[in-house]
Amino acid sequence: MTVATSAAASASRAAGILSRPVSLNGLTVPNRIAMAPMTRQFSPGGIPGEDVASYYARRAAAGVGLIVTEGTYVGHESAGGSDRVPRFHGEEQLAGWAKVAEAVHAAGGTIVPQLWHIGMVRSAGEPPFPDAPAVGPSGLRLDGTAGQGKEMTRADLDDVVRAFAEAAAAAERIGFDGVEVHGAHGYLIDQFLWAGTNRRTDAYGGDLVARTKFAAEVVAAVRAAVSPAFPVIFRYSQWKPDNYKARLTETPAGLEALLAPLAAAGVDAFHASTRRYWLPEFDGSDLNLAGWTKKLTGKPTITVGSVGLDGDFLKGFRGEGAPVKGIDDLLDRLENEEFDLIAVGRALLQDPRWAAKVLAGRIGELAPFDAKSLGSLS
Repeated sequence: MTVATSAAASASRAAGILSRPVSLNGLTVPNRIAMAPMTRQFSPGGIPGEDVASYYARRAAAGVGLIVTEGTYVGHESAGGSDRVPRFHGEEQLAGWAKVAEAVHAAGGTIVPQLWHIGMVRSAGEPPFPDAPAVGPSGLRLDGTAGQGKEMTRADLDDVVRAFAEAAAAAERIGFDGVEVHGAHGYLIDQFLWAGTNRRTDAYGGDLVARTKFAAEVVAAVRAAVSPAFPVIFRYSQWKPDNYKARLTETPAGLEALLAPLAAAGVDAFHASTRRYWLPEFDGSDLNLAGWTKKLTGKPTITVGSVGLDGDFLKGFRGEGAPVKGIDDLLDRLENEEFDLIAVGRALLQDPRWAAKVLAGRIGELAPFDAKSLGSLS
């Protein structure tokens, strides 16, 4: 077989595997490529404008099957820390999001908003509500120190659960195809899941199963707020920003204990966030976190972590580039049903036509990641 023939066969294989549709509850995603959520801060006043609609629609038109939006703040005053991150509450904000969903659908894609509360990551005095305190399970920041916030009361917990449910109901009402609950990367829900930030002695703290109680209540409320066929995705991670060794659990048995209450509460699919998808999650198996999640829950999973690039994504935000990485290993795993979708971040951020090139077998046209591209994000 010549080099050219081999390359053509590889390209054809990529197109064939990635072009298969997949079902997430009542939603049929047209292919296996998802857009990973990436914070952009391009929505002054928390209102997504026409530029945001165009940004997502361009990627849907170029073959992305499922758009997961950047994180959007739920309707709780302590949820965020920027007035340029979009919010998923408020008349103007939701009207803007309705236009985004309409544009993505017109381009042939499907779209879910990521619902977000940052918890103790918030700093005092930050917008959009400067007087709101940071809140968390124990009032602790990710480094374990006391922050300028407070430990959440039962009333606080109920308010946040309600905010997630109301956002999910709004998403279905204005035309989205599902929702993703952000339970990863050291933000509020993850702060409850992780022993490093959850020191509570009530029903919401203690062992790993007890620490899932708040997340499960959020999921159950979201599930109850939308129709039965409306997909609920849950994103989670082991790692935290600047603490890559942090782990919710060290074993498959622990992971099963963590995920089972969430699946029972109504999660339809899990989005397992890793920094490099090709790394095994536990000793003795090549399965990554998404692979273990699917094996333990039976639910569809989305894998993510430097897809198409060789280098850590956080370095990109510090001005570092990354070379192109082949996806043959990724295709092997997808073909073996280790997971169901791949979420693409930086590669798709830089090149809106990344999916079209891969699906058409034009892999040779893919370019290395250039951190300077973060300045446009068009």
